Amino acid sequence: MEFAAGALLAALLLAAFPAQAQWIGRQTGCRADEIRNNPNRPTVADPADITQFGVLELEYGWDHGWPAKGQTFTDAGGLVKFGLLCNIELRWTNTDFLRQTSPSGTQAGIGDFWIGPQIVLYHQTKRAPSIAFGYAVKIPTANTAKGLGSGRADHQFTLFVSQDLLGFHYDFNASAFLIGRPGGTGSDHNAQFNLAVGHPLYKTLQLQVEFYGNTRLNPSTPGFASALTALVWSITPRLTVDTGWDFGLSHFAPRRRIFAGFTYSIANLYPASR
Repeated sequence: MEFAAGALLAALLLAAFPAQAQWIGRQTGCRADEIRNNPNRPTVADPADITQFGVLELEYGWDHGWPAKGQTFTDAGGLVKFGLLCNIELRWTNTDFLRQTSPSGTQAGIGDFWIGPQIVLYHQTKRAPSIAFGYAVKIPTANTAKGLGSGRADHQFTLFVSQDLLGFHYDFNASAFLIGRPGGTGSDHNAQFNLAVGHPLYKTLQLQVEFYGNTRLNPSTPGFASALTALVWSITPRLTVDTGWDFGLSHFAPRRRIFAGFTYSIANLYPASR
């Protein structure tokens, strides 16, 4: 039911898009002179600043991890972002392929996807950071029989804070999750905190370091803390590639993960103002 509702919403938005694009493109004065991407990858934390007005942007990546002894996973998926308004971005996160291996066997298929907006409340100044709020709902498309998903809708509420200071860029996120209980009613809840720091190494090559973790969800899912380090290279203003790895810091954290991906600004979908 949730998937059908999501598909219907997407169809309605696509049907209304040409007329809305023409109207918004002429009424809004926040168009950028040059398209520049706004990577959310590779850190868990996302920036408070959003994709440029009218720009459609794609992020895609590959992950391979060893969450626990005798277990591995591989997945590929991405994030589609669209600058609907000056301060509103629409986001669609998908997992196209997910493969999990454990002593009991191997399961593979598609994962769940998330959809929702991010709204900028305040743009960075010399004295204050950028601040945004986001909401996302999970549409349960993963195969529950294979253990690839819960089959329940989940919800995420996030506060984003970003600041440039003394040559470093900081992204801080605080998220609250409502996680549907598999095979039951009601939801469990927990929180996630992320702090990512980036600094240029050479020209357009950047080093990023992040600390992140979740609080306890339920008796079978304890809290954990992890860290991440990555190299990010902006090849052009519209194309950025990244690679890195993360590792658990606490007892219940996933052990290791390696990843690689890219961010590309496809086009500005709004017509120029006349």
